Order: sequence, then structure tokens, then C-alpha cells
Amino acid sequence: MRRLLLLSCCLMSFASLAAQKMESAWKEAARIEENIKPPVFPNRDYNVVDYGAVPNDSTKLCSEAINLAIVECSVNGGGRVVVPAGTFLTGPVRLKSHVNLYLEKGARLLFSPRKELYLPQVLTRWEGMDCYNYQPLIYAYGESDFAITGQGIIDGNGSKDNWWNLCGSKDYGWKPGQLNQNVSGRVRLLQASEGQLPIEQRIMGTADALRPQLVNFVRCNNVLMEGVTLLNSPFWVIHPLLSENLTFRGLTIKNNGPNGDGCDPESCKNVLIENCFFSTGDDCIAIKSGRNSDGRKWNIPSENIIVRHCEMKNGHGGVVIGSEISGGFKNLFVEDCNMDSPNLDRVIRIKTSPCRGGIIENVYVRNVKVGQCKEAVLKINLLYDSKENCRPDFLPTVRQVYLQNVTCEKSRYGVMIIGLKDNEHVYDIHVSDCTFNGVEQGNSINGAKDVFFNNLNINGKSVSGN
Repeated sequence: MRRLLLLSCCLMSFASLAAQKMESAWKEAARIEENIKPPVFPNRDYNVVDYGAVPNDSTKLCSEAINLAIVECSVNGGGRVVVPAGTFLTGPVRLKSHVNLYLEKGARLLFSPRKELYLPQVLTRWEGMDCYNYQPLIYAYGESDFAITGQGIIDGNGSKDNWWNLCGSKDYGWKPGQLNQNVSGRVRLLQASEGQLPIEQRIMGTADALRPQLVNFVRCNNVLMEGVTLLNSPFWVIHPLLSENLTFRGLTIKNNGPNGDGCDPESCKNVLIENCFFSTGDDCIAIKSGRNSDGRKWNIPSENIIVRHCEMKNGHGGVVIGSEISGGFKNLFVEDCNMDSPNLDRVIRIKTSPCRGGIIENVYVRNVKVGQCKEAVLKINLLYDSKENCRPDFLPTVRQVYLQNVTCEKSRYGVMIIGLKDNEHVYDIHVSDCTFNGVEQGNSINGAKDVFFNNLNINGKSVSGN
């Protein structure tokens, strides 16, 4: 009896400490948000039609006119570059400081699938590895105080007939004899990264078949994306890299292509993602910080990311950390989101491996409502992509993960943890005041310690303890 009372007191103490930790964390989130300030622009407009852009002409590339308007707007101190109603066929667009690329209602930027337009290559990362690759469809390097806003559509024009088939899957249109990233560029880039080949020698060409991002900005500050719809990316949709003070608000992201992640902040600091809709062919939001040798070399974590009032439909995960997370990550705050789809695999997902290394810590999730997901509400996996060809001696750590008031009506597992054999690299996990119904197989926890359940209800039964 005394031992039961002692255990009960310990559990109550842990629950109290967890509640205090959550309260403190959300105060910290409010302080972080104060530092995320979207840019402000002069009241000057530069209409792309005035620079030669022609709407609704499938033979006229408008990229030269759009880029000219952007440059002139920037050098004159900034303002709005306006894309009016109509469909504008374009090649790559390069953003500049102090420019708000504004798409009016009814406007559509439709990107040509002609691969030669996206050469010469620019500096970026591809799946967390530094390289020169196809220019992303919208790109910025070293710029500040710019935006993409409006009510229009940015259409990457990716399909099984062009970009998507390069992934090498017959499901996305690949046929024998066609280019395949998995037997060409991806292998070559992995070898270059593991061998620490200088970045200037990692020039990926057409034969490498590494698809470009829809929107990629590198080493940028004070960026806003608001209101627009983004469709059919060749690869990841939004990929901010090595950037700070970023706001993504009111976006609609639909991308059914392979590796079609919605928003992937990589080695970024102070990020707000709010009131966005995601339905993707991969993770909806995936936080990253570099892959293996490249991530450890730079050692720049992602940190201070707030996700709130978002809706997730299809995807491998709703809010995800990894797998390219070798630089580490800290301080994720997720609240007041809705997720629901038979094609949503997980709700909160952390994926890494002994190839990666790094520390993932301070993950706070509250007030998330889930209709259904396929696999698990919370999944932590330290053995992701176990067949990867790499040095597997960089053991990752996941710690201080807190879920509070998360509900789910259907899933295979509630909490699923796949840790390492020593049980030392996943710990301090707290699930409090949560209700998971329609759970097929309960919880599955391996390779973890100090996993605490407080007022967790699964299929109508209370699950408590460590």
C-alpha cells in the first residue's frame, strides 16, 4: 500500500512539473513571436504587364518581364510588383529585397516545365545536402524584407509527364529508360556529402534529375508569405533555408507529387506558420537542419517555430521534425490545429537516425483535434531509413516532448516510439489530458525511458504511469 501511495505521489509530482513546464513554454512562445515582424513596403506599384508580361498566352514566357519589374522595384526602394488577373506562363522568378510580389485575385503564375529554363544552377540544399542545382521556380539568396502575397495562384505545373517522373516511381509516371534521381543525382550527391566534397564541385545537372523546389529562399531575413495558393510543385513546396524571422499566413498548399512537402524550414530561426491549409504527397510541415555530414559541418539548428490554427489533410505527417535534422532542433510550439484524413499517416512525427546525430528538444503541442490518421498520433523514430549508406555512429537524442489536450478518433497507435537499444536517447516524454479513440493497437514504446502518461484515455480506458 505504501509503495502504491509513493508511486501515486510521484506521478502527481511529474504531472505538476509537466503542467508548469507547458505554462512556461507558452510564455516563451509569446516572447518569440514578438520578434517575428513581417516586412512593410512603400505604397508603390509595378505592374508586370507594363514590363511586357502578357496574360493568357501559352506561347509567351513572362519571366523576363516579371524579373525586370522586381529589379526595378527593389532598386527604387521597394513596393509591390503586381501580377493582375490572368494566367502568366513563366520561367524562374528571382525575388529581391523590399519587394512584395502581389498576385491579384484571378492571377496565376504558371511555371513552364522546360528544364533548361532553370539553368544555370544556384546554391541550395537538396534533401539537406549542399549543392548547386536547378534554380527553384521562385528563388532568393541573401535578400531581406520581401514578400509573396495576394489571392492568386502559384502553379508549379508539376505532373507525371514532366518533373514528377524523375523520382523513379511508376506511380508518378516513370518508365524504364527515363532519368531516375535514385540511380543518378541522389546517389552522387550522397557520396559527395559523405566524402565532404567542396560545395563548388557539387554541380548537379540535368542528368542528375534532382527536382527543384517551388519556393526556396536562402540566407534571407524578414520574409512574409500570405494568402496565396501553391500547387503542383516539382519537389518541396516552400523551403526556407538558413533564414530568420519568417511568417507564413493564410496559405493554401496542395501538392500531390512525390516528396511533395508543404513547408520545410531548414536551419531557420523564429518562424510563424498560421492559418494555413495543407494537403500533400509527403509531410505537411517538416522541420530540418541538414543531412549527415553537411548538417553537422554547419551545425546550425532550426529553432523557435510556432504552428497554430492550421488544417492538415493528406500527408505522411502533420507537423514533423526530420529526417534531415543533423544540426539539431529546439523549441516547437503547435497549438489549435485540426487534422483529419485517411491519408494522413501521423499527427506529430519525429524521425531521425544514427546517420544524423543532433539533439531534438522542447516540443510543445496543445489543443490539437484529429479526426483520423493511419498510424500514430505521436511517432518518434530513431531508426528512420535504416538502409541508408552512411556512417551510423552519430546517435541522435529526442527529449522534452509534451502533448496536452490532443484528441483523435481513429488511429492504429496512440503513442509509438522506436528508439535505440540502450533506451538512453528518447526520454522525458509527456502525454497529458489526451483522448485517443478508435485505437487499434494501443501504445508501442521501445527504446525509451521516462515516458509519462497523465490523464491519457485510450478507447475509453485510462492509461497512466511511466
